[in-house]
Amino acid sequence: MFGGKLVARGQRFGMLCVVAAVLVVTVGAGWAARAESEDAIPDSLKAQYERPAVIHFPKDNPYSRTKAALGKMLFFDVRVSKAQNMNCVSCHNPSFGWEAPLPKAIGAQNTKLKRHAPAVVNLAWVTSFFWDGRASTLEEQAAGPITAHDEMNMPLDALVKRLGAIEGYRFWFDRAFPEDGLNQRNILKAIATFERTIVSSPSSFDRWIDGNDVAISTAAKRGFRLFNGKAACAGCHTGWNFTDNKFHDIGLDTTDIGRSAIDSRDRRNLHAFKTPSLRNLTRRKPFMHDGSLPDIAAVVDHYLSGGIDRPSRSDKMAPFSLTQSERQDLIAFLRTLDSGSEAVALPTLPH
Repeated sequence: MFGGKLVARGQRFGMLCVVAAVLVVTVGAGWAARAESEDAIPDSLKAQYERPAVIHFPKDNPYSRTKAALGKMLFFDVRVSKAQNMNCVSCHNPSFGWEAPLPKAIGAQNTKLKRHAPAVVNLAWVTSFFWDGRASTLEEQAAGPITAHDEMNMPLDALVKRLGAIEGYRFWFDRAFPEDGLNQRNILKAIATFERTIVSSPSSFDRWIDGNDVAISTAAKRGFRLFNGKAACAGCHTGWNFTDNKFHDIGLDTTDIGRSAIDSRDRRNLHAFKTPSLRNLTRRKPFMHDGSLPDIAAVVDHYLSGGIDRPSRSDKMAPFSLTQSERQDLIAFLRTLDSGSEAVALPTLPH
């Protein structure tokens, strides 16, 4: 009897161990399946963010290495400004994500401009230029800062004369534009060609899109889901360059009328500004057209608040909530769009 009881107890204990093991395996499998389901992101969604294979140049200003090199010289040369004390890099510095680390750009005679300097990255895929979209081509855009009285303050005819007095520039313009050499149109074409070659390097996000599943963290993957889902960031920041190339009033506290100065027919253009790319965000603070938000966290918090509710505010703007964990996940994703430090060689300027 005693021995029989021992056997019975042993059998019951063995059966309990088996049941427990099955439960562990079942529960473990359930958690694994849930985790796998949470991390599984459709390939169709990821495909929307694939980097383009080539840079497209307009037919009336095709690419050449000589033209791009000449444009780079002009971009870095202070002689392009009237007082010879600033260049394009003054507001679009590669060390700061090709913009300036100031709320408002600084122009001629130490003049504080009314807007933050936008980044000149991936402009080959942008359809209009400046915060209000007043230029329809990069060639047109290039003339703006050069000739603006409160920026570089250099009339194009005077610039042609100045560059024409420099033997090295005459030589390079004749090589880049053998038909007509140095003139106003070709100055702008050269600068625009160089600007189209300023492309953000692949980031950890791009490597993940290309199939490296460990290139970004699990938190960043959750943030990507939020970006395309609950947070609805992808409503405006679309595609590999993260912009819809459109104009939106996002409810900032500003008196700047934005796109409305160019097109006042649509009431939604009041206080509306172009959607910027999100590439290399960690090097581009402060943010927004007026530089009013100091860092990525402040940007996220602004969108959570919905901004100022007014008739012109975009339909895409509305208050919503994220848990603290979700907020951190979203920021983790946004940081994966940074390409890291990119060395830019300084050009040798003509004399």
